[in-house]
Amino acid sequence: MSRQIGDRAVVLGASMAGLLAARVLADAYTQVTVIDRDELPEASTHRRGVPHGRHLHALLARGQQALEELFPGLTAELVVEGMPAGDLLADARLYFSGHRLRQARTELVLLCVSRPVLEGHVRGRVRALPNVTFFDRCDVVGLATTPDRRRVTGARVLRRDDGSAEELLAADLVIDATGRGSRTPVWLDALGYTPPKQDQVRIGLGYATRTYRLRRDALGGDLLLLHGATPQRPRGGIRDAEPLDDPVPFRFPASVRHRYERLDRFPDGLLVMGDAVCSFNPIYGQGMSVAAVEALTLRRHLERATEPRPRRFFRDIARVVDMPWAIAVGGDLVFPGVQGRRTPKVRLVNAYLARLLAAAAHDASLASAFVRVTGLVARPESLLRPGVALRVLRASLHPAADTRGDLEHRDAARSAMVDLFPVPEHLGPVSAGAGVHNRHAVDHGGPASDSSIRSIHCARHAGAATRSGGPAA
Repeated sequence: MSRQIGDRAVVLGASMAGLLAARVLADAYTQVTVIDRDELPEASTHRRGVPHGRHLHALLARGQQALEELFPGLTAELVVEGMPAGDLLADARLYFSGHRLRQARTELVLLCVSRPVLEGHVRGRVRALPNVTFFDRCDVVGLATTPDRRRVTGARVLRRDDGSAEELLAADLVIDATGRGSRTPVWLDALGYTPPKQDQVRIGLGYATRTYRLRRDALGGDLLLLHGATPQRPRGGIRDAEPLDDPVPFRFPASVRHRYERLDRFPDGLLVMGDAVCSFNPIYGQGMSVAAVEALTLRRHLERATEPRPRRFFRDIARVVDMPWAIAVGGDLVFPGVQGRRTPKVRLVNAYLARLLAAAAHDASLASAFVRVTGLVARPESLLRPGVALRVLRASLHPAADTRGDLEHRDAARSAMVDLFPVPEHLGPVSAGAGVHNRHAVDHGGPASDSSIRSIHCARHAGAATRSGGPAA
């Protein structure tokens, strides 16, 4: 628990990054106000401010762990409500670089939950905090500052009620969590500050989501089927299924990273988080998990019992962003159509990963090591350790004939998952099959191809399946 630092904090944006910021600010400020353009629903429903909310989302292993730190019991709460859960590798068929990873226990949680449901539960938890207030249907007009413009003192907002006038919400701290459309670079320029430089990787991604009804044995008992794209096979499809609605398209032109950590000057009383700092290629499913880890970083700054200093905070969250950004950019540069500098290091690492994934088709240790890295639980350098590299070398010299990646004792693996997130008593008992009856299958396309349907997300919950463009962040 942080000590009280100030009277009021204002969060711009009520998406995942904003909600998580509000959660940790509530421990350090007397009053926290969250502002959003949308009318925020009480239930877990789609909303206009999350345009990719209808597409498949992924909560990476580190993201699930971070959410549990911020909201203890959240995973168990979702499982009780019927969200499928299991082991990240034991209960999933994962195909990367054309190889099916060997299934094995990892003790990492696979939680299959839609973006509206997850965000709705998080928003409900934040709404329950006594010192947090939501202002929805509000436009943020700009920032208020001291006369010397060295400090932000609040946000100027315009409520969408008829006849409403601009009003000032004074604040000791303002956090911009408005996502890709963040106006902070423009506001900085207007205040006489240099806006942050951008790193961009243009990927030209397009995909669509559609709901299907599959036969009951479509996934053979697994919770998830994920088929990663390759340059030779950038798209996938579905057959023998009944469509239940029309496709919903989505386009993502480029991954963008704003380099706030490199600025020499920045006003006090203002921080930036989430997609407003870095928006990732959504097929890697990193956005929500990175936002959760950034919130834990903010919590550590607040625990110092002083107002977070922007430059120090930006340096720290840059370290949070570095790893997923490197993973995403490295993966994108495998595709010839993606613009970007392919250094000898990038080429060497990608060639090594191709060999590692081939070996991981029959080596459960390598498969586990890989999903720990992509789940942001372990650093990429862990895949270069001598013991790992030796296994890759041996597999390259003596390739195994059996690469099916089957898991033995699947039922025992599933039954043990309850130990990973014991259900709090107030949520009641969980039946033996809770959370494992829904099925998801994803065959997502790679970047820099056309806007044809690329992915399949088959959810057997309520007898439905969804065809989707890869996990969105």
